[in-house]
Amino acid sequence: MLKSLMVAKAKEELEQEMEEKEEQKAKYLEEKSPPIQTGGMSLAELQTLCEELHAKIDVVDEERYDIEAKVLHNNREIKDLNIKVLDLRGKFKRPNLRRVRVSADAILRSLLGSKHKVSLDLRANLKSVKKEDTEKEKTVEVSDWRKNVEAMSGMEGRKKMFDAAKGANQ
Repeated sequence: MLKSLMVAKAKEELEQEMEEKEEQKAKYLEEKSPPIQTGGMSLAELQTLCEELHAKIDVVDEERYDIEAKVLHNNREIKDLNIKVLDLRGKFKRPNLRRVRVSADAILRSLLGSKHKVSLDLRANLKSVKKEDTEKEKTVEVSDWRKNVEAMSGMEGRKKMFDAAKGANQ
């Protein structure tokens, strides 16, 4: 329904445009070529008038031919350039882009230029962790485990572990 209405509206607009073009053409011809008064002219005057009209027609035909030749030439050139563009698109492959790691200092330098003197040390804001403390904790756990292996062996040791876990939960 909507499609048929749009088609009908487009047809109406197209007809209106054609009528307007015909009216403009008729108006232009009336302005540029007024009707010729041939009544009361002698044969010699009519012949000179015909020669003048033929000369004007020749000039207009030459201009029309030149314009048509230019249009054909431009159309050929456009076609050739389009073919060249298509050929170039097919020959070159776009390279895969790689990620580039850029430091914060480099980003600030590129944004602010050479005025950038403040360096951002992002690691300075991080909490420092002592490696010695973590190593001591690991060795203590390992030594405790080794001592308790004999005590925890057998069913009695598993019962103690179960009771210890149960007591911790409550």
